[in-house]
This record gives sequence, structure tokens and C-alpha cells, in this order.
Amino acid sequence: MTSTQAEIDQSYSVSNDFFELWLDENMHYTCAVYDLDDPDQTLEQAQENKARFLYELAEMDETKTILDIGCGWGSMIDVATRMGVKRADGITLSTEQVEWCHKRNIDNARFMLKDFYEYEPEEKYDGLVSICMIDHLCSPKQAREKQAVKIYREYFNRAAEWVEPGGAFAFQAILTDKLPRKRGDLEDLAFTADVIFPGGRNPRLEELIMALRPKWEVEQLWMRRMHYRRTTNEWWTRLKANEALIRSKWGDQVYDDYDRYLGTCVKAFDNYWSGLVQMKLRRTTD
Repeated sequence: MTSTQAEIDQSYSVSNDFFELWLDENMHYTCAVYDLDDPDQTLEQAQENKARFLYELAEMDETKTILDIGCGWGSMIDVATRMGVKRADGITLSTEQVEWCHKRNIDNARFMLKDFYEYEPEEKYDGLVSICMIDHLCSPKQAREKQAVKIYREYFNRAAEWVEPGGAFAFQAILTDKLPRKRGDLEDLAFTADVIFPGGRNPRLEELIMALRPKWEVEQLWMRRMHYRRTTNEWWTRLKANEALIRSKWGDQVYDDYDRYLGTCVKAFDNYWSGLVQMKLRRTTD
């Protein structure tokens, strides 16, 4: 895995209290799914929509087991267990996140501090979900060395070992699209990669499509660029509303870094530098 545990902790362990100030109430740190025709829909409602949508893509019900690869603060698993699963497991490399997950005391759920490449499940799952975890697998340097497809294929092949043929995989990823032309914009994107998410890089859609074969077939695909634009803008609005508290409790640098990062995200989605894909994948027959 390209992003080390130390790098993951840098990305997600500023403080759980810090992220609580600007994420939704259930601590989803990924793209929500909005009704874009409803300007009054809340971030909380849209994040619940996202989780329920992925639950359906993974074909979950009260008889099924599911693994959330890169489970964050347990937000997806919280929704899945409320909707009904036999058991939901989550793995993450963030020490702060796994502690938060354990404190949630979610029924029929288990959370583990595990590296994806070292995890060995006790038995195969009925389905999988992974929400933007793949962005931590390939560094910009590795991509420049043309290793991206190989790294992503290793990820998809390993995940395929954990479900039977025919199993469903609800998959979501932030995408790299075109690059900006202005030096300042390039520097903002590099800052986001180097400071906020060190060791990570957003894949290109064509890299994912090449990498998921031969173990997975794409059954359905959705592009959610404007949904992520609205999500990050709401995060940014909430962050700015708590500027004084953040500066006093965590310091000017933390506030300035996250202000720059979230502003860059909004600009990136506005200008097609970034995108968001959700896919329903089906495990093929070997």
C-alpha cells in the first residue's frame, strides 16, 4: 500500500473533534448523493442517500455479510446495519478512525486496524463496498512511472479473493480528469496531494476500467462530479463558520491548510480537474 499508516494518520487524525465541526453528523468523508434540483437538501440527507445507494449496489440484506474496505469513521457500516445485514466488517489504517468506530458500538459490526494488503478474512463475504480508499494506493511518482494500472489491478484482484463469483462490489472513487494550465492552480492541487493526503493520488477512469478486468465486470456506472462539488462546498462553508474555534484550538496552520484544500476541491470540480465515479461491479467466473 503506497500510503503508510503514518501518512493515513496525517490525513485523518488531526482530531475527531476537528472533523466533527464540518462533516455531516454521521462523519461521512466522501461524496454525498444529492437531489441536485433541491437546493434545500441537507448534507446529512445527501450522505444518507449515498450510503443507501451503495447498500443497494452491493445487494445487501439481512442475510448478507459485507466488508467495507477503508471504512473511515464507520459511517457506511452504520447505515448498512440499520438497513439490515447479517454482519458488516470494516478495515482502516487510521488509528483515530478505528477508535471512533469502536466507540460507536454498532450491532453486527466489527472494525479492524488493518492494511488492505495484509488482511485475511475468516471466510468470504457476500458483497464488498469501498468508498474512495483506492485514492491512497498509487503515488504521483508511481503514476509517472506508469505503475498505476498494475497497482490498481492488484487491488481489484485481491478484493476478488474475498467474494464468490457473482458477488457484488459497490465501488466509489475520486477521479483525476484534465490538468489546469495556471501554475497557482497546479500548486494548489499538489498541496492537496502532498500535505492533506500524502502518498495518495486520484486515479483516472480509464485506469480503473483497465485494472478491474479480468476479475470484475462493470454492470452500472454513475458520474457524480457536481454532487462532489456540492459536498465539498458544504464542508468548506461549515469549516469557515468555525474558523475562530479551529484557529484557537488547533492553530492557524491547520485552518489555513484545510481552507486551501477545500477551496481547491470546489474549484477542481467546477473546472473538470476532478470527478467522482460510482460503479456496480460483479465478480466474474474464473
